[in-house]
Amino acid sequence: MAPNDAQSIADEDYMSPRQLAYFRQKLLNWREALLNEAQATIDQLRDDSHRDVGDEIDRASREASQALELRTRDRYRKLVIKIDEALARINDGSYGYCEETGEPIGLARLQARPIATLSVEAQERRELRERQANLNY
Repeated sequence: MAPNDAQSIADEDYMSPRQLAYFRQKLLNWREALLNEAQATIDQLRDDSHRDVGDEIDRASREASQALELRTRDRYRKLVIKIDEALARINDGSYGYCEETGEPIGLARLQARPIATLSVEAQERRELRERQANLNY
């Protein structure tokens, strides 16, 4: 989005049709990029699996690299699920509102993290509860 576009949608009512369309497209673009990167990883792993590796160090290096690629691909898979959930929230009208309080999450937070489901305050409370729970164990 160009700087003028950001200002123009920010001037509209919260979660207006234009804002929803903007975030839908942002999410769809992100989803497509993740799927393309995941496919590239799969293609690379297939190509790497057919190479003969000379010694144990080369083999260990290749296996470490493949493990990192697989962890990255798993992160992408989880992000795609969250993106799909955000798209569903756009469709059901709940996108942009905190799942705990029902208050607006805010355009700046959604711009930075379009899959956000909590306001900054609710997220901070959740993290505080998690830290306290971890201290009790």
